[in-house]
Amino acid sequence: MRIEHIAIWTVNLERLKNFYVKYFGAKAGLLYTNKKTGFQSYFLEFKEGCRLEIIQMPGIVEQTNNGIGLAHFAISVGSKEDVESLTNRLRDEGYKVLSEPRVTGDGYFESVISDPDGNRVEITI
Repeated sequence: MRIEHIAIWTVNLERLKNFYVKYFGAKAGLLYTNKKTGFQSYFLEFKEGCRLEIIQMPGIVEQTNNGIGLAHFAISVGSKEDVESLTNRLRDEGYKVLSEPRVTGDGYFESVISDPDGNRVEITI
């Protein structure tokens, strides 16, 4: 068994798609639109085959979820140097770094950033 994909609601589909394409090398599939409901989505595929679905629909509003729900997801970029470089690039381009590159208590080398919608993304080796 494997997780096929993770889906994230957004209020700005193009902004979120462009973020993951630009900084994490995702390839965006075709825009899907349900003309009856206004639901739209992109599947973003990463080099190693995992996929992220970003979705929006009229009536879905921004809200902060500090408890139950998606805590974070992690994207492996290959090396300690790549973690540090991408973290610095994101900071320089105005994205919030929530946790600087470091070795965690469970042995991961990672940083944590906030994507344009506030989702926590761990950048790992």
